[in-house]
Amino acid sequence: MSESVIREIVESILFVADTPLSFDRLANILEEFDRDEIRRAIDAITADCNSQRRGMELVLVAGGYQFRSRPEYADYIRRLKKVKPARFSPSALETLAIVAYRQPVTRGEVEYLRGVDSGGILKSLLDRKLIKIIGKKDIPGKPLIYGTTREFMETFNLKDLASLPTLREIEELADTDSDFEQVPLPLPETA
Repeated sequence: MSESVIREIVESILFVADTPLSFDRLANILEEFDRDEIRRAIDAITADCNSQRRGMELVLVAGGYQFRSRPEYADYIRRLKKVKPARFSPSALETLAIVAYRQPVTRGEVEYLRGVDSGGILKSLLDRKLIKIIGKKDIPGKPLIYGTTREFMETFNLKDLASLPTLREIEELADTDSDFEQVPLPLPETA
């Protein structure tokens, strides 16, 4: 079968998929084709989307490939879908960041870092399927252990957890924001 036909098959499968498809999943679906042929088809589709400047692009997100509309057209798509962008309270973002960077993490550890009760926020994040319970810690009381989900990576357009920004990148972003001014906190002097 020609490379263009394989590319069309891969493109049609990715187009109708509800969630990102990993390369392995795609290769299992297309078992009659060589993995190198599938890889070349993905590369060709990605190149086509970028070179022809289409309204969509093929991206690697949450460990899989998915067609997504270009971010610069989000306002127009919201008009069609009448969907408001995901909004997070500062406390929800703070809790989500703790879970993302410290996972696996317990509620007690989140509350220790935040300094406030976080049970309601953790429940809200569970309801939104951004975090999940991944087990119980083997200590007295057997507290639940939380981690992030695929939906978390899809929502924040992350290829994998290694794609999370580092502290240095966050600080650089904060430094470039002219409206943001960091004020040093007065700390007691140690003797």
